Amino acid sequence: MSITIRQATINDAELIAYTVGTAIGEESVKEHLGTNWLNILTEISQLDISQYSYRNTIIAEIDGTPAGAVVAYDGARLNELRTQTLSVIHQYNPNFTFSEDETEAGEYYLDSLCVLPQYRKQGVATYLIKALCNKVFAEGHIRVGLIVDFDNPNAEQLYTSLGFKRIKTRIFLGHQMWHLVKENY
Repeated sequence: MSITIRQATINDAELIAYTVGTAIGEESVKEHLGTNWLNILTEISQLDISQYSYRNTIIAEIDGTPAGAVVAYDGARLNELRTQTLSVIHQYNPNFTFSEDETEAGEYYLDSLCVLPQYRKQGVATYLIKALCNKVFAEGHIRVGLIVDFDNPNAEQLYTSLGFKRIKTRIFLGHQMWHLVKENY
């Protein structure tokens, strides 16, 4: 088995949409976007500028087949990226709002991570997280941040095993989240 990392392309939009929807949680994403959430998130992922753009995504492949993705961006750009994201969402749900900012200036934000079910438990998530951190730190950023649901201790354990530490709590779409960061000095 050979895992490789590549920059996403617009053709990866459906995988990116699935990644974001899985990270948020299918029930939550259905509640906020409706049953056509995959189509909405795919449309957002095809934009050049949005939180979930293919430009903000790296893909892990196993033997040349997409196995997972991570979506991440500079937290200082949240409002700019969110404007485009909301412009699409509001076409389907005009009343949708984000409850709180999930990131901030000074951190590169790991927004969404997902490994396709058939590739789980093979180290793909670890590979993606390490690849993202290496890329971000090589670009000169000193902090990678993320949020993880209180009810997802397995994900938190993965992140802490890779050097992330709890710094505070946040609310996102009505859920209590830990805000974790990894710093590179």
